[in-house]
Amino acid sequence: MLIDNHGRLVNYLRLAVTDRCNLRCFYCMPEEGNKWLSRDELLRGDEMLRISKILVNAGVEKIRITGGEPFIRKDIMQLLGDLSKLPGLKNLSVTTNGVLTAPLVPELKKIGIRSVNLSLDTLDKNRFFTITHRDEFDKVMNTLDQLLIHNFSVKINAVVMEGKNIGDIIPLVNLTKKSPVEIRFIEEMPFNGEGSHYPVLHWNFEKILDHIRTSYPEIRKSEDEPFGTSTNFQVPGHAGKIGVIAAYSRTFCGTCNRIRITPQGNLKTCLYDGGVGNIRDLMRNGASDEKILTTITERISRRALDGREAERMREPVHESMATIGG
Repeated sequence: MLIDNHGRLVNYLRLAVTDRCNLRCFYCMPEEGNKWLSRDELLRGDEMLRISKILVNAGVEKIRITGGEPFIRKDIMQLLGDLSKLPGLKNLSVTTNGVLTAPLVPELKKIGIRSVNLSLDTLDKNRFFTITHRDEFDKVMNTLDQLLIHNFSVKINAVVMEGKNIGDIIPLVNLTKKSPVEIRFIEEMPFNGEGSHYPVLHWNFEKILDHIRTSYPEIRKSEDEPFGTSTNFQVPGHAGKIGVIAAYSRTFCGTCNRIRITPQGNLKTCLYDGGVGNIRDLMRNGASDEKILTTITERISRRALDGREAERMREPVHESMATIGG
């Protein structure tokens, strides 16, 4: 097992497979996009599979594929199929913006994926275009429909942005009336390539909850997932659930069980750290599996206590969330 220096079990890998995305959400990257990584800088499919195998053999039980937008990679379905066959891996899931996903839903189910996180900040087509700078709303909603038709466990991730989508909070909660989805409202984070949009984050998790209570005063606390990042709630009688993720406030760090590998192979033991080593370079320089695992284990043994400490130990953030992996 992988245990950090604070006694926390690490059994969850978030693997970002690309920095590219077909949307331009203003809180994630500039409208013109980032300076994309070259093909040589990106991890190859066989390298991602090797890293995953090493970590699963060391006790990682869950892998979530992120990006950028994962389905931009031409080899993504092959990679997912290969990962699904790793002995010891109990949970393989994907986070997607849904633009390219709908036609792939039956194959995803066949591979064995049962859980998909769908990034969707608004249910209004015009606001969708304002936020993403792309006219892809109908494709995303089709993906949501297909996921529900095929009985996937669906979590909708909605970043709460002052002056942008506050009017969508209640309509998103309304989705839980009849649909067995979990709507997760996420505090906006400073990873947009330019730092925070606001001097003070007004829409923190407490204000988000207070706003929901104006329409649903009967909302009740429900069970939280072990090691989960969201604090969960449910409106009595609703089929779905509501979660609030204090991504900026960082109230969940004490139970963090995850590490991240970025598209270029950087190991991150905290979302807020600047990277603690490059696994791609180790592999390409001929390192054995044992050497790679020893390196990862050593980095985990010097992990920051929480996001605040990790942030203090690094330079100011100038990264896009697309290059971090979420």
